[in-house]
Amino acid sequence: MSLLLARRRAAAAVLTAALLVPLAACGNDDKKDADGGSEATSSASGAPKADLTVLAASSLTDVFKEAGAAYEKANPGTKVTFSFAGSQELAAQVKQGAPADALVTADTKTMDGLSGDTGKPVVIAKNRLVIAVGEGNPEKVENLKDLADPKLKVVLAAPEVPVGRYSRQILDAQKIEVKPVSQEPNVRAVLSKVELGEADAGLVYKTDAATATDKVDAIEVPDAENAIASYPAATLKASEHSEAATAFVAWLSTPEAQKILQGAGFQQP
Repeated sequence: MSLLLARRRAAAAVLTAALLVPLAACGNDDKKDADGGSEATSSASGAPKADLTVLAASSLTDVFKEAGAAYEKANPGTKVTFSFAGSQELAAQVKQGAPADALVTADTKTMDGLSGDTGKPVVIAKNRLVIAVGEGNPEKVENLKDLADPKLKVVLAAPEVPVGRYSRQILDAQKIEVKPVSQEPNVRAVLSKVELGEADAGLVYKTDAATATDKVDAIEVPDAENAIASYPAATLKASEHSEAATAFVAWLSTPEAQKILQGAGFQQP
């Protein structure tokens, strides 16, 4: 009996050792993930975790707040902070070395002028202009030609601002001379003037007018008389989070991000 008992104990020991081998291997894998695996530096989607600063055109203010929240939700551990201004102001910030990770402008001209400071840009959306007027259109503005009426208080963005450049482009093409009562630093400032009743009309992006439908009406400009604004996005070479910045810029072209942009009225790139 003692010999039989010894054999049984030996067999049991072998079986136990065999069972412990895969468990030990699993334990080593778990330790690897906890100590130095990808989960320590990346989110569930694989994008590196980081606190990102994104410089973005004023016309993206509302939609990017929504997009940023969606990106953070999909990438736990990542925070996206936006700095909104006119594209020309953003370009100046980049040239001055402002700490940031990515840039999105409202025109390709401004982005092209920063080629030495950015990665390769990709257009993520497009936009078009409308005439913003007070709610109910009290001055009965119907088209671009009406903006030439000297009795009408028209406000435009400054010519160095993308929307200001687009505005003059479409007015010049129709040989319409407009003398604005003021020239604003960005599209949101133009919209604000109309909202507050300080101007009768102003040229803004369609998406901006859509954010203030309770205060302004939008008069459509026919395609043949309009201009299309392109929004390029790029990483900044001075970024301290280049991989995370690259992941965010790439995400802007994904179906999830495009759904948010197009839901706000932006056109497909």
